[in-house]
Amino acid sequence: MRRSAPPSSAPSPDRHSLSPGGQRRRGLRGPVLVAVVLAALAAVHAGWAGGQQPPPGEDDAQTAAVPAAPAAEPAAQEPATPTPPNATDGDEADQDSHPGADQPGSAADGEHGEAADESHGGVPGHHGGPVVPVLFALVIILVAAKAGGEVMERIGQPAVLGELIAGVILGNLSLLGFGGLEFLGTNQGIEILAQIGVILLLFDVGLESNVQEMLSVGASSLLVAVLGVVAPFFLGWGVSAWFLPDEELLVHVFIGATLCATSVGITARVLTDLGKIAARESKIILGAAVIDDILGLVILAVVTGVIGATNSGGELASLDVLLIVVKAVVFLLASIVVGGWLSPRIFRLASLLRIQGMLLTVSLSFVFLLSWLADLIGLATIVGAFAAGLILDEVHFKDFLDRGDHTLEDLIHPLTLFLVPVFFVLMGVRVDLASFGQTTILGFAAALSVVAILGKMICAAGVMESGLDRLSVAVGMVPRGEVGLIFASIGASLVLHGHTVVSKEVFAAVVIMVIVTTLITPPALKLTLARGDRIKERRRNGPTGPSAQPR
Repeated sequence: MRRSAPPSSAPSPDRHSLSPGGQRRRGLRGPVLVAVVLAALAAVHAGWAGGQQPPPGEDDAQTAAVPAAPAAEPAAQEPATPTPPNATDGDEADQDSHPGADQPGSAADGEHGEAADESHGGVPGHHGGPVVPVLFALVIILVAAKAGGEVMERIGQPAVLGELIAGVILGNLSLLGFGGLEFLGTNQGIEILAQIGVILLLFDVGLESNVQEMLSVGASSLLVAVLGVVAPFFLGWGVSAWFLPDEELLVHVFIGATLCATSVGITARVLTDLGKIAARESKIILGAAVIDDILGLVILAVVTGVIGATNSGGELASLDVLLIVVKAVVFLLASIVVGGWLSPRIFRLASLLRIQGMLLTVSLSFVFLLSWLADLIGLATIVGAFAAGLILDEVHFKDFLDRGDHTLEDLIHPLTLFLVPVFFVLMGVRVDLASFGQTTILGFAAALSVVAILGKMICAAGVMESGLDRLSVAVGMVPRGEVGLIFASIGASLVLHGHTVVSKEVFAAVVIMVIVTTLITPPALKLTLARGDRIKERRRNGPTGPSAQPR
């Protein structure tokens, strides 16, 4: 998750100095205004797209007025007719030389017009090329993301939840009869930006993950992480097999894998807001969450490898599965060891160049290189991005900091603020709420959310140190956040025997699970931490007893 800003010692007056009623009334103005702006933009886009289509009957009338069009139509429908060798090379010249080619209503004009409309997504500005629909989509996505994030933060929830919900709303406006934004979920340019956002997101998570602190809590974090992966994995597998009996085994396995990881960022943000980030329980939670992500990425590598082999007609033996596991583990370990040795030397050389932006350039090149290498050996690109974040340490680029450059986190932050919301909104846009008209899918989403929560409760048994608040550790492992969405998006792109591994109905259910687990964690963690503090206080001030022991 994106790096959260440190808590300010002087709260801004517009957020905290108002009375609750005044803050609520003022807080509604911004989101309502943004909603009006988005509706106006969508209406403009819908009107433009509709304006590209001629009124009913007009196209036929224009076609009838051009004598050459009917003769050209049968030829276009004749696939077996050989094309003259010089037809392709002289196609543009022929169109310029024929008088009917530029006439409105000609076949050539209609075909090129449709192609232009399709390539531009029906967005104004045909002269700008394929970037035009991306620009318009970014306006909608970024404004909606910030509006949704603002609303969620005002009610004490993570901004990412607002971005996701904003996407769900944008993607399902057609259910209310308001079309025009369907292109958001299919535009290739937005897809590429979202994938780069995912890579930077996992890189940022890796930067925030401290391997030394993770090792300092040792056995407790490791055991909590293992329990928090194994239990949800098999529970998710079982729920999928129960509700989707017609799906293949590997589909159930992949759905189980989406429940494994824990969102480091969401939990860290909540613990920071509550002033508990330095507590021993917090260190166990964050250490276990990092291990969770590593184990989840290994499971993802194995499952995608098995699906790839099955889809190509082959079968994966146990030895092949073991090879994928070893490959993923070796890649992570080798990246940390080799990269940890190589990284400071690369940055030291780069610091000899005085041109501005070298720290950011070298860092991005590093993360993109490792992401590419991960894909090259058959792993997901996010594995390489996460490894790059684990490797880089502030001491590696100390020379840049000594000469007054910003820290790497400060340089990366604006990029994540721009690109990461694109990913979350896009994931929301792709949720088809109409699929919940099927009671089976609605029940599946509810059951998946329940087992996602219960599966992490077993983490309480992994805390080996006495006197700690085990329940808070378990609750802190509940949110799935970005990693669950990334897993689901990868599953939606995988094909097994001609069908996507994660269908649109299953994808919608996974997104609901992510929303539920993210939504309940802040208030639940606040309650359990307060409960743990009361129990610890009673133990210090009074006689110990069964009721005084944190569970």
